[in-house]
Amino acid sequence: MSELRLGEFCQARSGDKADVANIAVFAPTEDLYAVLRDQLTEDRVAEHLAPLVAGPVTRYEAGNVLALNFVCQLALGGGGPRSLRSDMLGKTLGPNLLRMTVEVPDHLMGDLPRLRPPGP
Repeated sequence: MSELRLGEFCQARSGDKADVANIAVFAPTEDLYAVLRDQLTEDRVAEHLAPLVAGPVTRYEAGNVLALNFVCQLALGGGGPRSLRSDMLGKTLGPNLLRMTVEVPDHLMGDLPRLRPPGP
């Protein structure tokens, strides 16, 4: 097993509406989608985003596009005009989630598309 940041092989898209953020993480292959399904749990994502997200995190599977979609409640300090945070938009949570690491089986490493250089 190798520990990799999601951003080394996945892509993410995120956005917001009021005080709710939405983050979708896209896997490049079906095998890697299975790895994400096993390791990117609601609890683990909530723990990773805990400094920014105060409410529950709900995960939805979108297997047809090899994505996991996370809906984060109480994520933006009240939302755009009410938030005192310097960045009150959900679009920054996608790159934040891509910093999370997962364990990738060695037999999947050979065909792994590397989107970013390995991190520290």
